[in-house]
Order: sequence, then C-alpha cells, then structure tokens
Amino acid sequence: MTTDQEKQVTGATIWLTGLPSAGKTTIAYELADRLCAEGHRTEVLDGDEIREFLSAGLGFSRDDRHTNVQRIGFVAELLASHGVKVLVPVIAPYADSREAVRKRHQAEGTAYLEVHVATPVEVCSERDVKGLYAKQAAGQISGLTGVDDPYEEPVAPDLRIESQNQTVAQSAAAVHALLTERGLL
Repeated sequence: MTTDQEKQVTGATIWLTGLPSAGKTTIAYELADRLCAEGHRTEVLDGDEIREFLSAGLGFSRDDRHTNVQRIGFVAELLASHGVKVLVPVIAPYADSREAVRKRHQAEGTAYLEVHVATPVEVCSERDVKGLYAKQAAGQISGLTGVDDPYEEPVAPDLRIESQNQTVAQSAAAVHALLTERGLL
C-alpha cells in the first residue's frame, strides 16, 4: 500500500460541539465536501438525523442526552475504525458524556478530535436556524441547551472555532488544517 493510500484509509472522529445554531452542521458539511473531493471516505452523523432514526424515543433529560451521545460515539468509532473520517456535529452538552466518547476511541486506538464551535449564545439566538430560541423565549419549549439547560464548554478542545468571526469555508479549513497537523490526512 502506498503512503497516499494509507492516508486515505486513516479514520478519525471529529466531534463538533457547541450551542444550537452555532454552525456545527454547516461547518461539518463544508468540510465533508472538501474531504470527499480529496478522496477520503467521509460520513456526517447529523444530530437531528440520529435523533430521528437511531435515538427515536429518547427525550432531553440528562440521562437520555448521555445515552444519545454514547450511541453516536459508538457508531462514530465503528466507522472511524474502518477508515472513515466521521464528522459529528452534535451538541453533546455534558463534558462527562464527551469524555466517555473520547475514552472509547482511545481504548480502541481510534483518532478522536474535539472541535468547540464557540459561537456566543447571542449570535446563535440571532441565527436561530430552527426557531428554537424564539420558541424558548415565547415559553413554547424549555430545556434549550445554553439558555435554560446546561452546556458545559470544553476546557481543552483540540480546536476552538469562533464561527461569528470567520466564514464557513475558513472554519472548515481550520478543521482541515488540524487533521493535517495531526497526520490524519
């Protein structure tokens, strides 16, 4: 196997954590397009799709959120261990849940990177892609991460992105640079 082929089959999980409407999914799909164009096997595990298909029936209690994150982490590690670059734009609000996913990857010898999309709640509420902040403000929903439900910011992520200060392409390029720096591309 040539060096180029070896690089193309090196899997990794790239977990993008942050508040709702921070830009996690947008950055993930931008990066996925670039990685695919470069010949990398790539998959995006979108949090909304996972909730609909893999974690249907789970609510938003701390235990249910932990279970959801662990399920996603299991699937991500499985794919990454088979040479896929797995992009996971999922809030994962609790540090202990994210740490458990990291430890699963470490135990299996699979690369894992945590990217904190550190967009301030004020910017997220202006973007309000899904209308969640408006619904929460109107009293129609409760338990919105970062507003009336906790979000534990990563203390030492592999990369911190302030999406409000750069374009989506620049954010994706920063993650791509991290992958290159860590020898995963």
